[in-house]
Amino acid sequence: MTTTTTSSVPPLPALQIGEHTLKVPIIQGGMGVRVSAHGLAAAVANEGGGGIIATVALSLASKHYKKGKDYYKANIKALQDEFTLAREISPEGVIGTNCMVAIRDFETMVRTSVECEADMIVCGAGLPLRLPEFAASRPQTALLPIVSSLRAAKLLTKRWLKLYKRRPDAFVFEDPNTAGGHLGVSRDQLFNKKHSSDVVVPQLAEWSRKEYNDEIPIITAGGVWDRKDIDHAFDLGAKGVQMASRFLCTYECDAHENFKNAFIKATAADIVIVDSPAGLPGRALNTPFTRTLFRGGDVADKCFATCLDHCSCREDKLTFCIATALHNSQQGSLEDGLIFTGTNAVRHTRMMHVRDVFEEIKNGRPAPD
Repeated sequence: MTTTTTSSVPPLPALQIGEHTLKVPIIQGGMGVRVSAHGLAAAVANEGGGGIIATVALSLASKHYKKGKDYYKANIKALQDEFTLAREISPEGVIGTNCMVAIRDFETMVRTSVECEADMIVCGAGLPLRLPEFAASRPQTALLPIVSSLRAAKLLTKRWLKLYKRRPDAFVFEDPNTAGGHLGVSRDQLFNKKHSSDVVVPQLAEWSRKEYNDEIPIITAGGVWDRKDIDHAFDLGAKGVQMASRFLCTYECDAHENFKNAFIKATAADIVIVDSPAGLPGRALNTPFTRTLFRGGDVADKCFATCLDHCSCREDKLTFCIATALHNSQQGSLEDGLIFTGTNAVRHTRMMHVRDVFEEIKNGRPAPD
């Protein structure tokens, strides 16, 4: 009698971040405005990953926002609502927030996240120098700064230890050559190999191993799509990955159907770089909005909430209102909406459930149609 054997993919290791264990070492990247809200975050958490609610301009599609002066109070109420809804769907999952340092209500969003008992807070678009202060009332909330270099990680860790006697619970490195949304380097530094995951992640991993006995796990983001990419990240020294674009075309993603279909129809030639009013380059999908922007046409340029610390739309009247543009696309209006994306997002060919994405990654092969 002849027996046949089938090869199997080794299981992915769990990821410990502070007091929280991810059964699957995947954190879902935060995608504003309301692209990753309670629906996507809870679905990812139910599969053993870290679900992330993006807090930036969360109120714009909520019942709490009516006009400009309501914006900041409405953001608080909207975040509280999203956490309540997420916990109803995933009472035991690991759920956190992404809070942009560059927004004016950064401190408020962090403090509200803590009050909502967020399991983790991921912070990018600037160095969160005072994050431990804002989150001090709940030490069990893990703090994950996003950094673009070993130098930034060292600087932040030294400052936190000196002022707050606390280390980061993990670092997220976002590869600017592949990541979506706001990128942590200037335009002239884009596509330079020295800023890539292949170079920076081993530096961060070696530093964490030597200085902190591997107790600050490194999580890599940007260009992570399948099991092969995750295995490569582990080979570089990462302990986990952050994935955002991979979840865009899921039924649970909180964006409009038009938003998702734009990726299914897109090709690699549809990835563009825009100059954000926040002063950073951003990777986006080519839409009627970006085409109007590039040819110098009229786009939404009225600042309605002064949401950013620095904003060239508000201060210099030079560009568009990014909150309005991102909100429009999330609501399905591509004529006047900006869609942030990573380079891999054009690989979407169909809609999937989050569970199928996880099964595909864990098994190392595509899920059936």
